[in-house]
Amino acid sequence: MIAKPAADEFAPFYTGYIEKVPLSGPLATLEAQRSAIQALAALPDDKAAHRYAEGKWSVKELLGHVADAERVFGYRLLRIARNDSTPLAGFDENAWALVAPHHQRPIGDIVKELLAVREATLALIQSMDADALARQTVANTRPVSGRALVWILAGHCQHHLGILSERYGVAPAA
Repeated sequence: MIAKPAADEFAPFYTGYIEKVPLSGPLATLEAQRSAIQALAALPDDKAAHRYAEGKWSVKELLGHVADAERVFGYRLLRIARNDSTPLAGFDENAWALVAPHHQRPIGDIVKELLAVREATLALIQSMDADALARQTVANTRPVSGRALVWILAGHCQHHLGILSERYGVAPAA
């Protein structure tokens, strides 16, 4: 079990994500989310292209965003695991979404990519010991620990699975 991070281990913005992780913890949550993600591959094209409101991402774009963010958080986690304390830049997910090809891709390909990223994320987390999880770096000008990143990863995906269920009506939250 990876202990819940203290409030000084992450930027306040991430509190909502961390609070979405069930008592079973982030590792169990990340593993359980795989089945909810996999189920999305069966969405018909009209559902996968659906936007619940003008200016909102399609289901495919939302899943592409989850994959992109998981890569960024995973890279930050790798840097922490390797004891690299070089400050890391933030990223603008909306700017990325404007140029990402997710909306033109088949939903099955996006799901396959996200699941591949997830397997790599899980392998990295499982390779980390308590010392690595406790280390910190600076990301987007704020301190963040390895432990916090694991919780953020799980909560970020949980947040978006919830949005898919509540606003798109296409997937149960894991």
